[in-house]
Amino acid sequence: MGKYLLGEFEHLVMLSILGLGDDAYGVSITRDLERRTGKPVAQAATYLTLRRIEEKGWAVGRAGEATGRRGGRVKRCYSLTPDGIERLRKSREMLLGLWADAGEALS
Repeated sequence: MGKYLLGEFEHLVMLSILGLGDDAYGVSITRDLERRTGKPVAQAATYLTLRRIEEKGWAVGRAGEATGRRGGRVKRCYSLTPDGIERLRKSREMLLGLWADAGEALS
């Protein structure tokens, strides 16, 4: 798998980034995860995870446009790097293999 394993919350955040496309920023990612999981997500956890996956080279943040609604501040939008997409693919393959092997035990 490489130097780093993909943690569960990292996995969720990265999938949310893919799903949100150009609208993937901290608040939208948190709201998306809350909607999809049905559980509250701490905004701080999202931002810490975004910083961590950026440091690992799996995502890149860029300054979005400033809006009056945000008091003129810019929001930081995220996208996955090719390495991040590959990490997700490998994680998916590994998990599907583990599920397939465990399938009989779950039946």
